[in-house]
Parts: sequence; structure tokens; C-alpha cells
Amino acid sequence: MFLKLLILLSAGSFIFISCSEEKNNSIKEFEKKMDKIAEGYIKLVLNTGKYDPDYVDAYYGPEELKPSDRDPAGSDSAGLKKLYDDSGTLLDMLDSASHYEADEINVLRYKFLYKQLLAVRAKLFMLRGGRLSFDQESKALYDASAPKHDAFYFKKIIDELDKELPGNGGIQTRLNNFKKSYIIPKEKLDTVLHTAIAECRKRTLNHIKLPHGENFKVEYVTGKPWGGYNWYKGNFFSLIQVNTDLPVYIDRAVDIAAHEGYPGHHVYNMMIESRLVKNRGWLEFTVYPLFSPQSLVAEGSANYGINVVFPGDSRIKFEKEILFPLAGLDASKAEKYYKILELTSKLSYAGNEAARNYIDGRWSKEQTINWLIKYSLMPPEHAEKHFQFIEKYRSYVINYNLGEDLVKEYIKKNGGTGENPELRWRLFEKIISTPQIASNLRKR
Repeated sequence: MFLKLLILLSAGSFIFISCSEEKNNSIKEFEKKMDKIAEGYIKLVLNTGKYDPDYVDAYYGPEELKPSDRDPAGSDSAGLKKLYDDSGTLLDMLDSASHYEADEINVLRYKFLYKQLLAVRAKLFMLRGGRLSFDQESKALYDASAPKHDAFYFKKIIDELDKELPGNGGIQTRLNNFKKSYIIPKEKLDTVLHTAIAECRKRTLNHIKLPHGENFKVEYVTGKPWGGYNWYKGNFFSLIQVNTDLPVYIDRAVDIAAHEGYPGHHVYNMMIESRLVKNRGWLEFTVYPLFSPQSLVAEGSANYGINVVFPGDSRIKFEKEILFPLAGLDASKAEKYYKILELTSKLSYAGNEAARNYIDGRWSKEQTINWLIKYSLMPPEHAEKHFQFIEKYRSYVINYNLGEDLVKEYIKKNGGTGENPELRWRLFEKIISTPQIASNLRKR
């Protein structure tokens, strides 16, 4: 079974692009075939979701494509085998469509659906008991593998951070004591967060035309392994949940507002629905399998979107003048706070190493948490929460930092630098409104 998976993962398909007289007819024939495959893909994803409740992150497509509640998933072996075989059939159908001539957007659609189907097949392989290493899993599910870093790499960053932190004692103690002054009081969290969301939305609207009637709702929850989550419901509406198990620091207001809202997940999902589902009728985009290449682009663009919506020093200026006073916090050391945050953000790949070693069976839970405390500089309670995320979502962790790096590099290589912010917005909009996967971003 694993051999077959590796063969599929290395398979490549291509579509010739032509400007010939027959091009329009060829595109129509190609789209008909793709539409048929898309319906099969939707059914495959929704049925796979019966075996993993976290798998289907969103679905707002036709009701008739949903599996019936009266239709049980079937036994693990028989039901999963059928779905695994179905994924192979759909991939064969895609291969048979590779000779069609198509324009650029349809080529992107083809590549996206091909990689998504490979990811479903990999997920089914895992659900059937197949074992993959951390890097094999991330490549199969997200079309990317994260770079490796040793302890020395993180120690150099920590040494630099050590020089910046005030106070006495160990670096974790000093970092935690420094950050305590920047916790948003719970009674002020909702006001601060909605103010940040409103600013992110206003700034996004200056560059991207959003669908009429778009909206969202914010809820505060507990007992989750994540800090924030966007549940997209379709029809341009999102439910944004914020976890309050742990203290929420002032920088998290803009992070959540931009990442979960504008121009992050809320805008990404709306642009996909508006441009690809409603305008083009591409139903495969009405379903979002969480463990798929789509997530790397979604998470990466949501993280990079924070810098797009607040370029340069504009974020510090907004927070000092607006959010710090709303939260009742002293803004006099805001620049110092963000300098330290910038250094700690460079430790994000330490979380990938924790996940890699735990998933590959080299570290125990205790060793993984100790690494997160030592090299991610997380307080024990944060390290425990992050471990819960690793245990539940596994190699998904690469989507945040590697995803952001790939989006950033793509935009930078194509001229979207700080000196050309409007082009940066245009490139960002292209990423979040067209079918994109990691391998597309790496090639350009």
C-alpha cells in the first residue's frame, strides 16, 4: 500500500496551453470532465470525514452531494478500502484529462485538484493504519516539507534575545515576567478585539473589493488546543472563535483580527467562494478538507496577511495609539515589546522540530514539552497546550511558518516588496482568489 502511495506522490501531470482555434471547445470539454471529477472529490472528502471528525473543515455545497445520515460509514476496513480505491479512480480520471488544452486558470484548477486528491488518498492510507514519518506526512498532505534546524540554531536566537530582556534570572522567567505587563484584561478583550477587526477590515477594503453582505461573529471558547479558529459557513459568513484558556496578550488582538478575519481566513474563504464557486461554478471549492495542500496556502496567507494589512511601523503606531489605551496598558515600552516578539517569532520552527521528533517516535511527551519550554521559550502551560495541538493535528504545524515563508517569498520574488505595497496587495489577492498550492508558489 505504501509503495503505491509513493508512486502516486511522485506522479506528475501537465496540460498543454494553446492559442489555437479549437482552444475554446477544448476548454469546455476539459471543464465538463473536471466538473464530474469535482463531484466525486466532494463525495470522497465528505465520506472520509465520517472516519475523522476534524477532517472536513467546511462544506457549503449542494445538499445532494452530502452522504446520508442513514448511510453508515461501514466497517473500518471495508469502508476505508472503498474510499481509497475511489481516490485512485478519480486520480486516473484526472490523468486521462491531462491531454486537454486549457488556459492558465484551468491549469491551476487541475493541479490543485490533483494535489488535493493525493492528500485525500494519503489521509485514507493513514486512516487504514499506514505509517508515515513527519516529513512524508507533510509532503503527502500539504505538498511541502519544512526545513530542519538543530538546537544550536535556536540557541543563537535565544542568546540574542537574552541580551534584550530586562531583569534577573533565567531567560524563560524574564520573558514571562516582561510579557505579563501586556495581557489584555478579560473584561476588555471583546472591545479590543473588535476594534482590531474593524481596523483590519477598513484597511483590507482599501485594496480588495469584498462581497456584499459579508459578515462574521466572534465567540469566546475554552478547552481547545488552538488559540483562534475560523469556521467558514458559506454565503460570505464566518464564525470566529477565540480560546481564552490562556492569557491573551495585546499583540494577539491584531494577530487574530488579521489571521482569522481580514485579510486572512475570512477573506480567503470569501474570495474562493465568490471567484471560483459563484463566478465559475467550481464546486470542489465548496468543501475544505483540513489536512490538505489548501491549508498551507490558507494558513500561510493568513499569517503573511498580518504584515500586508499593517506594513512597516503602522502596526505599532495603531496599537500604541488605539489598542494599548483600550486595554488599559502602558504603551511607553511598545517598541521594546515588539522587538522581543520579533526575536521570539524566529523560534517558531522549534515547534516543527518538537512535532517532527514526537511524531517520528524519537521523543516522549515529556521530552517534547521540555524542548518547547527550552527552545520555543513557552511557559509550561503554553507548552502543554502546544503539545495538545501537535498530538491532534500532527504535521499541520508546518502550515503556519513554512506557509508564511512560501507566500512571502512568492510575493517578494514577483516584486511585492515594501517599496511597492500596491503590487504586494495585488499579488496577495491573486493567491487568495485562485487555486494555489505550495508547488505553484515555489516555482515562481
